[in-house]
Amino acid sequence: MSRVGKNPIELPAGVQATIADGQIAIKGKRGELKVPVSSNVDVKIEDGKIVVSPLGGRSRQSWTMWGTTRAVLANMVKGVSEGFTKGLEIQGTGFRAAVQGSNLVMNLGFSHDVIYPIPSDIKITTPRPTAIVVEGNDKQRVGQVALDIRNFRRPEPYKGKGVRYETEVLRRKEGKKK
Repeated sequence: MSRVGKNPIELPAGVQATIADGQIAIKGKRGELKVPVSSNVDVKIEDGKIVVSPLGGRSRQSWTMWGTTRAVLANMVKGVSEGFTKGLEIQGTGFRAAVQGSNLVMNLGFSHDVIYPIPSDIKITTPRPTAIVVEGNDKQRVGQVALDIRNFRRPEPYKGKGVRYETEVLRRKEGKKK
């Protein structure tokens, strides 16, 4: 069993954490994130570190929330100090994307352009017509927005056409033989 929860979370310079009303707020140079704290764990701020410990003895729920809470808080600290980035690539003849105002407009081989409204807490850029970069403070939101964009045209296994993650390895199929 993993013991991720034992490791304290270092607060880098310029990052502040406060606990109030069963909620922890972490503020940094890139913004502020808040999350409710589970009743199964105890969160303390000591000497510039966040320490998470389980409550309720050795109950299964408190031990699972111990590691989960620690991981969520570590991601929040990284998000407000550095931020998260997810890259997408578009492959296919004529497939492209561009940011127009507050919308991401993609030509993905359909009879119409696909228009995706950019959420206010996420920044989307297109360094090339076939590349999309999703940036933000919240790791879960960045991943969800990248998944939403990818789901418009998932990569198919024969020619590899579609929207894929930068690091994604696609298993290709051989196709018909004569």
